[in-house]
Amino acid sequence: MSTILPLSEPVRRAAAGPDAEREPHKLARRLRHQVGRAIADFGMITDGDKVMVCLSGGKDSYTLLDILLQLQKRAPVSFSITAVNLDQKQPGFPEHVLPEYLQSLGVEYRILEQDTYSVVTRVVPEGKTMCSLCSRLRRGALYTFAEDNGYTKIALGHHRDDLVATFFLNLFFHAKISGMPPKLLSDDGRHVVIRPLAYVREDDIVAYAKAKAFPIIPCNLCGSQENLQRKQVARMLEQWERESPGRVDQIARALGDIRPSQLSDPKLFDFLALGRGAGAALPGAPAWLAGEPQDHDEA
Repeated sequence: MSTILPLSEPVRRAAAGPDAEREPHKLARRLRHQVGRAIADFGMITDGDKVMVCLSGGKDSYTLLDILLQLQKRAPVSFSITAVNLDQKQPGFPEHVLPEYLQSLGVEYRILEQDTYSVVTRVVPEGKTMCSLCSRLRRGALYTFAEDNGYTKIALGHHRDDLVATFFLNLFFHAKISGMPPKLLSDDGRHVVIRPLAYVREDDIVAYAKAKAFPIIPCNLCGSQENLQRKQVARMLEQWERESPGRVDQIARALGDIRPSQLSDPKLFDFLALGRGAGAALPGAPAWLAGEPQDHDEA
């Protein structure tokens, strides 16, 4: 049965006075509700899970960790949280920021060190997209750490806009209908990846990160590249949203309401069985293309 992604509540501009003070609390409640619903809809966290929250230092992963810590206190199941950051040795990376922040929260954390920055800048020609290689190296390091330390779930900070953008990336640049699922089994079958922010709008995350004053650490590698396909798609979605507010929400809902019989994939839906007479033979494509006459039983 399809899961219909819920429409996000519109972002409201905070007013001056007492209402402005209450707005961050209302936003926090909305995010807790959306994250809790995503966890329930997709069975992301179960009793006894060891959840590894991948923390990059960006607004998305800070918000993910913050909301999961809030939900952990009232969750119907018991689970642990460990924040894990991969220090990729980018020049100028402020190594003290994340440890100081995480210590202030009292949350368990680990900082991994792996010089993927040098590998990426050495292998990828100047001007070419670095994201693919960087992502693979980062994912490999994090997956290895998760396996070595018995983490049962790997939580990533991708939000609803990321899910929609990935759909269009695959559509426009890879000619396939696929996306970024809220819950995923890794290709080797050894890791379950969850995206608890799957129902959360990026605008809400921006507002929440600002209200919480997270110590944001910018990415000086992929974040500085303007020719990325993902950025092209993001600009397209931003224009759509300006021209037709709510369109991205509608697309996000559509990702959770798939009608296989209304598409064109014979591996996904049995089109051959439609209108087929009992026992009727179906000639293959070569026969049709060659125009070969078909044998018929005599009456």
